[in-house]
Amino acid sequence: MNLLKMLSGLFVIALLSGCASINQVQAWDKGKLARQEMKFDRDPLEAKFVDHIYFSKEAATGGSSVGGGGCGCN
Repeated sequence: MNLLKMLSGLFVIALLSGCASINQVQAWDKGKLARQEMKFDRDPLEAKFVDHIYFSKEAATGGSSVGGGGCGCN
């Protein structure tokens, strides 16, 4: 049992140490990341529409700028 705990602890340490080596984005690379094709939602109107439908179906709001309730009325 102690061997299992030690191996799982070593696995967690190895996993977390891999996250420590991530470099920061350089200033000249930020322009590449801000391009239109790098966005998740390329069409802002469609993204707003999808958010409205999602929050209308979920009957709850939060985490986005969509207002209203489950009835679909604003």
